Amino acid sequence: MAETDRPASPTPEERERLDKEAKLKEDEEQSKLPYKWTQQINDVDITAPIPFNIKGRDLDVKLTKTSIKAAIKGQEPIIEGTFPHPILVDDSTWTLETTSSGKELSIHLDKVNKMEWWAHVVTSAPKIDTSKIQPENSKLSDLDGQTRSMVEKMMFDQRQKEMGQPTSDEQKKMEMLKKFQEQHPEMDFSNAKIS
Repeated sequence: MAETDRPASPTPEERERLDKEAKLKEDEEQSKLPYKWTQQINDVDITAPIPFNIKGRDLDVKLTKTSIKAAIKGQEPIIEGTFPHPILVDDSTWTLETTSSGKELSIHLDKVNKMEWWAHVVTSAPKIDTSKIQPENSKLSDLDGQTRSMVEKMMFDQRQKEMGQPTSDEQKKMEMLKKFQEQHPEMDFSNAKIS
């Protein structure tokens, strides 16, 4: 296959221009929604302005594992649809809060998969580019035990590589060879190579 059969990759300037255009389109689509939403890797928060005279009992909010409906009773829903991924219903909440500009419906959704970004809150809404999300730095103490130990091992191995030292896996192999050598002193290991 000749090189001309494949389209050329965009230059860094073209890529930057295309990214800006995509971000402007995304921002415009999101601004047209009757709600605002943000997310962390493990949860989603939705807010929507509500008239000042509305009370909690005037709202119809239903959260299931796979869908949401939030509306002022007798009116079109503020948000309604299927989630792109399931939520933990028992850990998800909604409140009606008083703000300086009126009232606000605040919905907190706890994701089942806490290692996944959502492209939209409901599948009928416009998507965002999740590859452009810059997550906040998190603390090791925020991670579950298994994930934390994996991250700590990766950090240790990275530091070891930077110093030209063996990684944890390489150290284990060296220790196994040393034990084997001690158990078999009659064998010559001078030319032994470990991979």
